Amino acid sequence: MGSNVETLSTLERRFDITVSLEKLQDEIEKRLKRLAKTTKLHGFRPGKVPLKVVTQMYGAQVQQDVLNDAVHKEFTDTVKELNLQVAGYPRFETKSTNDNDALYVFSAIFEVYPEIVLGDLSQQNIERPNVQVGEADIDRTLEMIRKQRVTYVPVSRSAKKGDQVKIDYHGVIDGNDFSGGKAKDVQLILGDGRFLKDFEASLVGMKVGNNKSFDVVFPEDYHGKDIAGKTVTFEVKLNELEESVLPNVDTDFAKLLGIPDGDIKKLREGIQQDLEREVSKRARAKLKEQIMQALLDTTQIEAPTVLVNKEMERLTQNARNDLEARGMKTKEMPFTPDLFKEKAEYRVKLGLILVELVKVYALKATPEQVRNLIEETAQSYENPDQVVKWHYASSERLQEVESLALEENVVNWALEKIKLVEKTVTFDELMGIS
Repeated sequence: MGSNVETLSTLERRFDITVSLEKLQDEIEKRLKRLAKTTKLHGFRPGKVPLKVVTQMYGAQVQQDVLNDAVHKEFTDTVKELNLQVAGYPRFETKSTNDNDALYVFSAIFEVYPEIVLGDLSQQNIERPNVQVGEADIDRTLEMIRKQRVTYVPVSRSAKKGDQVKIDYHGVIDGNDFSGGKAKDVQLILGDGRFLKDFEASLVGMKVGNNKSFDVVFPEDYHGKDIAGKTVTFEVKLNELEESVLPNVDTDFAKLLGIPDGDIKKLREGIQQDLEREVSKRARAKLKEQIMQALLDTTQIEAPTVLVNKEMERLTQNARNDLEARGMKTKEMPFTPDLFKEKAEYRVKLGLILVELVKVYALKATPEQVRNLIEETAQSYENPDQVVKWHYASSERLQEVESLALEENVVNWALEKIKLVEKTVTFDELMGIS
């Protein structure tokens, strides 16, 4: 049976488990007999292998399995009896064996969930960003939309920044070719940064049909190791030159953006509404960030290491998957879970606090709330009904939405307790545009 529980640290505990091998013999024999019915061995009919032979073949493994099961059962019964809230999985260490291995003593080492005493939010101040969407914000958005719909027309002049060009190039290092140093009819926009800055700058002033030779020194940290830090001599020919033409903000432009009668005033009003929706969403997200931080600041808890490690692994894998989805090879990257330790601790602590808050103040998300959130998300897709079905088809996806709804309930609860300080900010400041 489990002996007295030792406290090794704030959350780590240990107790001993003693198992008598004699008491396990019946179970060991039962499993060996069951095994004998299916064991196949050359020279015997299936199921007719003598028990003695089966014991020789599998006895040690079966004994180990039965012993492991007994230790785990004893552990489960003891933590239940002592009402211990175990975090993650225990670690078992063989402490000693005696009486010719008739008694086994194991140490069960494990972590428990921290006791959570929720802090007082009433003394905390958070800033509520206040943004007025102005004419300048609408103008700038229109300018961005115009740039997204840019067209290019051929011109017969010297190339300048912002032009689109088509070039042939051939680069050599000390007179020798190198991999990727030659291409024909490559299209680029001067000043866009697709090529090295010095390379693009050297094309300014060229005319269609011109040839030009120039040197470019590649940076030491350039991703292509063969040319990093080296001087490359390029021979370039300019094949095509086009300048950018932005559409005018007129009736046709408004129609193109979904205003049937082409009314520019309606277009501006539509943009204002979109920006205000974006502002509202971002301001709410800022409030949520501050509330979550205030909950962490006012509730001092230690996170179980086992849960932090698990979260670190999950975050590492997510980052790998994300980079690989973008076509990057992560095997060569110095990717260690330690990079995510701080974030993992934050998430585990916050998760434990939220669970306690939801329990104490009955903030659990209702099915209606979850449904509303899903339907709201679905509206921005072409087939909303399919998106709704997609969410409900997976318990994992549904759980993600439930977590969001639950966090919304926590935010609403906190907003009634916490002190709000209004802060006027610009649209750019709120959106993090520098």
